[in-house]
Amino acid sequence: MERFKILAFLFFSFGYLNSQYNINSNKLSFEERAEKIISKMTLEEKASQMLNSSIALYDYGLDEYNWWNESLHGVARAGKATVFPQAIALAATFDTDLIENIATAISDEARAMYNISQKRGMKGQYSGLTFWSPNVNIFRDPRWGRGQETYGEDPFLSGLIGSAFVRGLQGGDPNYLKVAACAKHFAVHSGPEADRHHFNAVVSKQDLYETYLPAFKTLVDSNVEIVMCAYNRLNDEPCCGSNDLLSGILRKDWGFKGHVVSDCGAINDIKSNHKFTLTDEESVAYAIKGGVDLNCGNLYRKIPSAVKKGLLNEKDVDKSLKRLLVTRYKLGMFEKKGSGPYDHLGSEHINSQENKELAYMAASKSIVLLKNANSVLPLSKKLNTIFVTGPNAANIDMAIGNYNGLSPEIITPLEGIVSKVDYGVAVKYRLGVELNNPKPNPSFSMMHLASSSDATIAFMGISALIEGEEGDAILSSANGDRDEISLPKNQIKYIKELRKKTTNKPLILVVSSGSAIDLSDVEELVDAIIYCWYPGEQGGRAIADILFGDINPTGKLPITLPKSINQLPDYYDYSMNKRTYKFMDDKPLYPFGYGLSYSKIKYSEISMSSPIFTDDKENIAQITLTNMSDYKTEEVVQLYVRDLDAVFRVPNSTLKGVKRIKLNAGETKTVKFKIDKKILQFVNNDGNSVFDAGLFEISIGNSSPGPRSLELGANISRLSFTVN
Repeated sequence: MERFKILAFLFFSFGYLNSQYNINSNKLSFEERAEKIISKMTLEEKASQMLNSSIALYDYGLDEYNWWNESLHGVARAGKATVFPQAIALAATFDTDLIENIATAISDEARAMYNISQKRGMKGQYSGLTFWSPNVNIFRDPRWGRGQETYGEDPFLSGLIGSAFVRGLQGGDPNYLKVAACAKHFAVHSGPEADRHHFNAVVSKQDLYETYLPAFKTLVDSNVEIVMCAYNRLNDEPCCGSNDLLSGILRKDWGFKGHVVSDCGAINDIKSNHKFTLTDEESVAYAIKGGVDLNCGNLYRKIPSAVKKGLLNEKDVDKSLKRLLVTRYKLGMFEKKGSGPYDHLGSEHINSQENKELAYMAASKSIVLLKNANSVLPLSKKLNTIFVTGPNAANIDMAIGNYNGLSPEIITPLEGIVSKVDYGVAVKYRLGVELNNPKPNPSFSMMHLASSSDATIAFMGISALIEGEEGDAILSSANGDRDEISLPKNQIKYIKELRKKTTNKPLILVVSSGSAIDLSDVEELVDAIIYCWYPGEQGGRAIADILFGDINPTGKLPITLPKSINQLPDYYDYSMNKRTYKFMDDKPLYPFGYGLSYSKIKYSEISMSSPIFTDDKENIAQITLTNMSDYKTEEVVQLYVRDLDAVFRVPNSTLKGVKRIKLNAGETKTVKFKIDKKILQFVNNDGNSVFDAGLFEISIGNSSPGPRSLELGANISRLSFTVN
């Protein structure tokens, strides 16, 4: 009887509290529910909910919750999951529909893992529903090790891919989020990695609004739930607390309604590394008043002390906490179990066969064919002997990149090739050379395998052991960054030796990397070059299918591949002068947007509905494409715009439209782009987007319209017109 009384009391008490604070009342909005809970909390209790590891407050119906989770290219660091190609590879697809489908699959797996974790009572790190992805920083310099996490160097493409990723993660339910996505790192954050905790990024208003902010704006317009502020200072002000950046641009100008989380340890950096404040309490006050709602770290424990010292108003604390609780409400965390739209997702949705096939499709579409002399590719599956060599041929690390999950089925290129060729074909394999061991191989004793084989495929490049976040890239000599951008010298030497032994036979180079590699030392030595990035768990299968012609390569470069590090400005210089395809003066080795296929596509001239543009009249530019080959393909049609009469600095060209179309053998299709006032605006020296009269040029083709693209034979049509 006594036990029954206790249980009855607990049941009554919980029901009373639910009723008292209305945490589950459908009569109140999420905001109103949050306000009721906050009104009953002590200041110490409020502070406990503003750390990434939030404690349980059962009196208010709040279970413990860890806000930190990752899903850069699949659910990361949480065990079994589908490993999709790295983010930079996803950008190389130029395919927003595919990216949204991938993010949908990732969020299905994420919800399933959360549901399982809840049942098992697992509430620690990497078990929640707030995912700190995607990374939409601009990949301004290939030396930055974390550039692999981004969608490349172009803000328009980054915004397109990033917003598709957000839509897929957050789901389409009108009331609840499947998971909460996060745009990071806000803002102007792209190395150097070793100095990120104290670095001051100095940028002009023009570069800020033209290059560094647009992708974030696109994601905010796509209703991203979270924004993560960056470690660095921006023009002398720490980003995690910048009133101009967070309260001004993000919330006032753009209308962001979600919550802001600090990068981990960034609030501590305000005093310790930026020397911007004198005390921890001042750092806490600066961050909260600036607009940082959640502290990844522990410094917000000092919120009560900051309030007591008069540095912080409790109303500012309430405002931040309200935003955090609303996110949890949107995720359905306080609803009856089983009643939510995503509560049915379970283990059958994790690393499913459907998701494996999606990973394969993504890898297939991301791989970029850069060179194919004399149409040496595709190879015949009936060759007598194939020599496979190089440090990445059988290397799992080349497949998974950083911020990765783990799959029980990670197919290496060697496995893909062996599975693909006919029975009786002799596939020979030797490592040949280590990834970046500077000690030269003295013997190259396996060279007879190259000379005696019908084709040699060399898998070179780097991996996330060489580039990545500080602490993770254990083979990096620069805290995750790269000191140089060429292939490791031992690999260059090995390729030269291979060429000597394969004078009259195909030598194919397959490059793994999350960034731009200078291939100028080997480009002329090899017959074909494939850029495969970090292609995910099905990457080896996709590479083999492209090598042997079962798949037509259709990927495009989301970055520029320079000829030399000498073409790059100083790494610490955040000015966009001489950076990316938009402002680079020199010819690169391979330009942004470039990529070959096995198909020959004929482009017509551009036609426009009117030769004169006025802002009150819609104009359509169109072009006709014909597949002249026997291979079906997908073509990434790119629209670039240039202002020829601008009185301020404008880019060489600017990507303004992308359409990925399917073309069967012999098929003809017409592609149309709307030319409107918005895409003819350019950012002036004051950071304002302006629409000026004068002469403009549009380019439509399969690469960026620079001189190097034309030298490489890219299909590009141009048309000039007047704007009144």
